[in-house]
Amino acid sequence: MQVFQGARGGLVKAWIDGVAVEDQARQQLDNIAAMPFIHKHVAIMPDVHWGMGATIGSVIPTKGAVIPAAVGVDLGCGMMAVRTTLNARDLPDDLSGLRTAIEERIPHGRTDNGGVNDRGAWGDATDAGNAAFAGLSDELKRIVDKHPKISQAANRAQNHLGTLGTGNHFVEVCLDENDAVWIMLHSGSRGIGNKIGSYFIERAKHEMKRWYINLPDQDLAYLPEGSELFGDYMGAVSWAQRFARTNRELMMTAALEALSVSVPKRFTCDCEAVNCHHNYVAHEHHFGADVLVTRKGAVRITPETLGIIPGSMGAKSFIVRGIAGQAAAEALCSCSHGAGRAMSRAEAKRRFTLEDHARATAGVECRKDADVIDETPAAYKDIDAVMKAQADHVEIVHTLKQVVCVKG
Repeated sequence: MQVFQGARGGLVKAWIDGVAVEDQARQQLDNIAAMPFIHKHVAIMPDVHWGMGATIGSVIPTKGAVIPAAVGVDLGCGMMAVRTTLNARDLPDDLSGLRTAIEERIPHGRTDNGGVNDRGAWGDATDAGNAAFAGLSDELKRIVDKHPKISQAANRAQNHLGTLGTGNHFVEVCLDENDAVWIMLHSGSRGIGNKIGSYFIERAKHEMKRWYINLPDQDLAYLPEGSELFGDYMGAVSWAQRFARTNRELMMTAALEALSVSVPKRFTCDCEAVNCHHNYVAHEHHFGADVLVTRKGAVRITPETLGIIPGSMGAKSFIVRGIAGQAAAEALCSCSHGAGRAMSRAEAKRRFTLEDHARATAGVECRKDADVIDETPAAYKDIDAVMKAQADHVEIVHTLKQVVCVKG
């Protein structure tokens, strides 16, 4: 762990030994850590890199305020993993049919600018989606009634339940160290979460202007606890986080169904599913105080709480839990949410060829086309270096390697 005082006076504790941190990210960290309502220090995970609003890989404890842009717009984005009783030898030699079966059951990608013909949404919501949405719809209506600018995205929310999205979201079939078959997936709150996040970020910026509060970065605009907007935001974020968790659960059911039709052997799931957010805000207790903790690309783990740290399309992933001790306390019971980008998407597309990508994903049934070059493994940090940097408070429970990857 490295401890340093930011240029603006804030305290940062960072698990970055052996991994690079770009100057742009360091500037963001300086600005965030210096905010007057930070509790003790900002904790930085080894997958740290610049992000819109706040540095990815940040754990930000606050008292009396929340920064909507630090939480971001993919509210509740996270991971889910389930281990099955299947073994590698039970899988078909040709995995393309399994990949197709998953793609047929889980809408992914985005077309028609997200409109009515978007392939990444359901044309007609599924029965399972309808049933799940019934438990979410009343509260969403209350949010929209008070903040009608969210209404257009809210109208599409039901058709987004059980869908993957784009970018680095994925569904994978993996093998662990014992060749057990796992399903692992990554997604969030889709269009409705994006709209809620974007809307309140703009409202927070407006509040800063209204109160003549000057900030080093306008994305640090905050909502003070006790204000009406703070309460509205926290309620909407809580709803979006439940939506995201439900979304992952529906996709997991669909992925397991795809596995069952592709593998003749009957199977069950033999361990508790891991379902964890890594873009969210929560009430927690740290260093003697009740605080709000914003995790922007970070996962909460304890000795009793499992988390997921994915690599990239061709790299290992890990099921982890926390190690009790001082390091865990200083890390605010957090670990990285992945390997972390080593370069921008644009730079990856400039630097790598289709041949590079094919070599990096050899042995994985996945897309090999130009549209996923920005997700190629070399665009990310070395996952082994990331794991080593946080080994003082993160224990590896299972090591997974994907054999099938469906990208958004």
